[in-house]
Amino acid sequence: MAHTDLGLSPSAHVDTFTRDSLPPRDLWPTLEFTLPELQHPDRLNAATWLLDDTIARLGADRPALAGPDGTTWTYGDVQRRANQVAQVLVEDLGLVPGQRVLLRAPNNPWVVACWFGALKAGAVVVTTMAALRAVEIGPIVAASKPSVALVDHRFADDLYAVRESDAPDLTVVPFGASDAGDLTQRCEGKSGQFTAVATAADDVALLGPTSGTTGVPKLTMHFHRDIASIAETFGRHLVRLRPDDVVACTAPLAFTFGLGALVVFPFRAGASSLLTEKATPPELATLVQERQVTALFTAPTAYRAIVLDGLAPKLASVRTAVSAGEHLTPETWQAVHDQAGLSIVDGIGSTELLHVFVSAHDADIRRGATGKAVPGFRATILDADGNEAGPDESGRLAVIGPTGCRYLNDERQHAYVCNGWNVTGDTFTRDADGYFYYQARSDSMIVSSGYNIGGPEVEAAIDQHPDVAECAVVGRPDPDRGSVVCAFVVLRPGVAADDAKAKELQDFVKSRIAPYKYPRDVRFVDTLPRNPSGKLQHFKLRQQLNDEPSKLRQQLNDEPSKPPQQAPREAQQ
Repeated sequence: MAHTDLGLSPSAHVDTFTRDSLPPRDLWPTLEFTLPELQHPDRLNAATWLLDDTIARLGADRPALAGPDGTTWTYGDVQRRANQVAQVLVEDLGLVPGQRVLLRAPNNPWVVACWFGALKAGAVVVTTMAALRAVEIGPIVAASKPSVALVDHRFADDLYAVRESDAPDLTVVPFGASDAGDLTQRCEGKSGQFTAVATAADDVALLGPTSGTTGVPKLTMHFHRDIASIAETFGRHLVRLRPDDVVACTAPLAFTFGLGALVVFPFRAGASSLLTEKATPPELATLVQERQVTALFTAPTAYRAIVLDGLAPKLASVRTAVSAGEHLTPETWQAVHDQAGLSIVDGIGSTELLHVFVSAHDADIRRGATGKAVPGFRATILDADGNEAGPDESGRLAVIGPTGCRYLNDERQHAYVCNGWNVTGDTFTRDADGYFYYQARSDSMIVSSGYNIGGPEVEAAIDQHPDVAECAVVGRPDPDRGSVVCAFVVLRPGVAADDAKAKELQDFVKSRIAPYKYPRDVRFVDTLPRNPSGKLQHFKLRQQLNDEPSKLRQQLNDEPSKPPQQAPREAQQ
């Protein structure tokens, strides 16, 4: 049912699904536009704003994208191919403004062209990770109802499977192959001239799937003006890219962190992006050195690994280093500062608000603190009753700014918004100077190497194994990854609990959900802790894991003459 009381501009969308699916206005968070650069016009197409307007300012011959295969596209190349993609969508596939276009690919130039082209055509973009399996893509397709999927040909099979089982009307168009139906071949027959749809600034541009804790993703809804807003807040005031910058980021474009780092911020500044499909920390350091990267976005895990491997000198070209996706420890920050001379810009953001809203840069950085509210945002700590907490009191981080949580047709909107505040799933404290200090996640999300992994989703995958009676999944603190997925498993009677069975369960999980979600630590137990009503007590398992390092240290102190008891081994590193 359409909501008629949202106070929005006249929409350019012919297909009104996304506007009709916005939450009621009284469930929206408060939106504030407190900076001059946040006063956007009523009509705004984010692709035109980022791409065409930058070309008008700085020219079309500037380098824009360097692909993993060594190809380089200029701004003019991106514009021409984006226009061709828009032509294919409209002229060949009959797309009308407001319809959804799903993207599925690792980071490469063509997926960027598809992103710009879909927005130019007035479509709503739904970007998904190439690592997801059909069982994970299916719910996203069911919720967003895309009419077209543009997919890297190497990752098309899962889309075909979803179409076959649940979405018979979905048009799947692969790209990157050489056959006649491939998107790249279709584009060759197009002029590259396209007038972007004059979308409203508050027309939905993106549907961002969250890493849900239940296996049912929430789809966050972002307007065209939201894309501009993150460029004019975190991008302008903290990242501070220049036209001569070269940007690298390890996050996929399906993560809003990666989208901002590789597309929104550099294209607004006229900079260029180095796109990598996958890079280990040593490979990343080498690429930074070879390509003279000046702005690096990655998770604390990667920074720490680069330092531990003695590769910090390879970061000599980096002027701005940004960290997000997981907690940056003071020790990692200091090690990178000492060995690479970099003051990492830490930050916390969320898919719900599109990008980072608490951070600090250069002289404003305070060791151990995530930062202060980014210009354009304000943040506070809420206690259990929803009231603002005092200095140094622990509570839920809450934020208000130019972007905010709007879930597509989802009752969980009630939980994320409290008295106008966006309430994240993180526990923080705030000092008297306005600096925020991370304490812990306050839900069942596991943040490992920058990836958000829902414990219940991993539990559901393990429970499908015929030898498993029941299981519980929590995050175990890990110095390298922040945390790792730890599964406590009760096997059926008669099944041997050994390393071979642990490896079997890990491979089983990898075959059913994205491989990065598999449990690196598998522990076989006789029972799981439950309360009197039978509810599984995950907090007791978390406490057990949190206590292990201190117990091991105590054992070393108490029994110095004896070899230390080994912590439970990970079945697979």
